Amino acid sequence: MKIEDLLIFGKSHCHSDHAKILLAELINKNPLELLNCLNEEVDLDTVEKYKKEVLALEEGKPLQYVIGNVNFYGNKFYINENVLIPRFETEELVENTISYINELFTEPVDIIDLGTGSGVIGLTLEKKVSTKTVDLIDINEKALEVTHKNCGLLKSNANIIQSDFFDNIGNKKYDVIISNPPYIKDNEEIEEIVKNNEPHIALYAGEDGLECYKKILRTIKEHMKDKCLIAFEIGYSQANDITKIAKEILNDIRIIVKKDLSGKDRMLFITKGL
Repeated sequence: MKIEDLLIFGKSHCHSDHAKILLAELINKNPLELLNCLNEEVDLDTVEKYKKEVLALEEGKPLQYVIGNVNFYGNKFYINENVLIPRFETEELVENTISYINELFTEPVDIIDLGTGSGVIGLTLEKKVSTKTVDLIDINEKALEVTHKNCGLLKSNANIIQSDFFDNIGNKKYDVIISNPPYIKDNEEIEEIVKNNEPHIALYAGEDGLECYKKILRTIKEHMKDKCLIAFEIGYSQANDITKIAKEILNDIRIIVKKDLSGKDRMLFITKGL
């Protein structure tokens, strides 16, 4: 079967761009190249796999899960249904955190990524800043299997620890504590494709969506070095509530809320001793 025929099939069952991306991924070409090789024959196994994946898209499975990878901050990460699909807003969190680390620290840093999922945050920081250690933490064993695979793909030296946030960390202290925890309210309406496909354990956080922040902040003191940066991704309406919780627990801190590119509050940074 020719590439042209496969594209016709794909476009009849899913979005044209998705049909191209899917086929390009399977035959190791850039999607922009496909128009230059429409008459090329594709082997039977690839044809069958492509048709199966196209139909999965038609049934509402996200493209990233079908392909099995996503580009995050310039690196390709493996993902599956046991972890969230990384969002651009999380790239913004990482971008800002890199800037703060470079501005505030002169020595290599100890970093902990709480609720790491696929590991995109901690592993990207490991590549982009000078680190002593990077600890990747998640309560979900299946998510950590994804983390482990990405550590291998990126040749990382990070430590992978199964833990409910700080519960199994001992008394280790960190320069940088970062987290994109679940922050959706239990009764909040979200996109059907997200609700029906992505792991609820990584999405929902109680009646007010704040349970994970409360849990992290209640036990964070003993894991903070004298000079410490805390970085959170947050829901767009949660900045005031998280600020209040942080100020009730921590002394002598500075809190900065940053907006994402759509103009919504999306990142909250806490510094102490810096």
